[in-house]
Amino acid sequence: MNHSNETIFMVGLGLIGGSIALAIKNEFPEICIAGYDISEEQSVAAKKLGVIDRISSSIEEGINEASIIFLSTPVEQTVKLLDCIAKSERKEPLLVTDVGSTKKRVADYAEQVLPENFEFIGGHPMAGSHKSGVTAAKKLLFENAFYILTPSKSAKLSSLAKLKELLRGTHANFLEMSPEDHDEVTSVISHFPHIVAASLVHQASRFENGFPIVKRLAAGGFRDITRIASSSPAMWRDILLHNKDKMISRFDEWQKEMDNIRSYVENEDAENLYAYFQMAKNYRDGLPIKQKGAIPAFYDLYVDVPDSPGVISEITAILAAERISITNIRIIETREEINGVLRISFQSDADRKQAEKCIRIRAEYDTFYAD
Repeated sequence: MNHSNETIFMVGLGLIGGSIALAIKNEFPEICIAGYDISEEQSVAAKKLGVIDRISSSIEEGINEASIIFLSTPVEQTVKLLDCIAKSERKEPLLVTDVGSTKKRVADYAEQVLPENFEFIGGHPMAGSHKSGVTAAKKLLFENAFYILTPSKSAKLSSLAKLKELLRGTHANFLEMSPEDHDEVTSVISHFPHIVAASLVHQASRFENGFPIVKRLAAGGFRDITRIASSSPAMWRDILLHNKDKMISRFDEWQKEMDNIRSYVENEDAENLYAYFQMAKNYRDGLPIKQKGAIPAFYDLYVDVPDSPGVISEITAILAAERISITNIRIIETREEINGVLRISFQSDADRKQAEKCIRIRAEYDTFYAD
C-alpha cells in the first residue's frame, strides 16, 4: 500500500497518541503526521522528540489536510471533537478513529453527526504506562497488547483493512467487536475493578478515623491491590458515565455476589466458603500470564535487603550499569537488624527478568516476584 503524500492528523499528543504516532512513523516513515494538543507544551515537545512532523495551528487545519484522524483524547472530549469534524467544510472522504475506553456512545454519536462520506472506526488499544505525556511515548507500547476495533455500521471493510495496515507497527493483536460487546466486556474486566479498588480505599479512609494505625498497616498488600485507584479521577468519571447502562448491571451483580458471600459468613457455612475461594483461585490461576490485558500490568521485583547504609544505591547502580530503566522504587519494610523489602517497578516483564538476573549475579540478595 502506497502511503506517499499521505497525512495523518493526531489530536491529543499524550502517551497513547504519541505512541501510536511513533509506531506509524517507524513502519511508514513516508507518512506525514500532523499533531494538535490542547497543551502547547505537549505539541512542542512532540515535535522536538520527532513524534510528529509538524504542529497543526488548529483542529480545522488538521481536518482539512489529513485523510485519517486519530482522536487520542478523553471520551468526553472525543464527542466534542466529532462535532467539530462534522461541522468542518471538508468535502473529501475522511476516516476517523479514536482510542477511548468506552465505545457505544461515541460510535452512536459518530453515526448521528458525521457526513455520509466520513467513516468512523472505534479503537481501544489496551495498554498503558505508569507515566503519562508525550515524553513517555514508546513505539512498542502496544506490542502484544489487544487493540480492539469497533467499526461503525457504515464503515467499509476496505477502511478497516487500511487502519489495521496503518497500525501494523504497533505489533498489537487486533480484535473486532461491536461497540456494545466491547463496553460489556470492559465493564467487567476494567471499569468495575476500578470502582472496587476506589471503594476499598474509601472504606479504609473512613476506618482511619477510629483506628489511625490503618494507614500504616495498609502500606503493604492493601496498597498493592488498590493501585488502580490512583488513576485519573476525571478519566474514570467520564468512562463510567459513558458506560452507565453496563455499569448499573455490574452493580446489581456485585450486590448479589456480596449477599451470597455474606450469607456464607453469617451462617458459618464453611463448605461454601471454601468452594467460593477455591473456584476463585482456580479461575485466577488459569488467567494468561504473559498477555497484556485491559488493566496495565505491574512489573515489580521484590528484593530482600539488609538494614545497612548504601544498599539501595548499590542496587540502583547495578541496574544503571545494565541500562535497565525503573519506574518506581520503594522500601516496604525495614527495621533495625532485620531485612527490609525493596520493591522495584519496571516498564516491562523483560526488564524485570533482566534486573533479577543482574542482581542475583552481582549481589547476594534474595529476590522474588510479585504475583
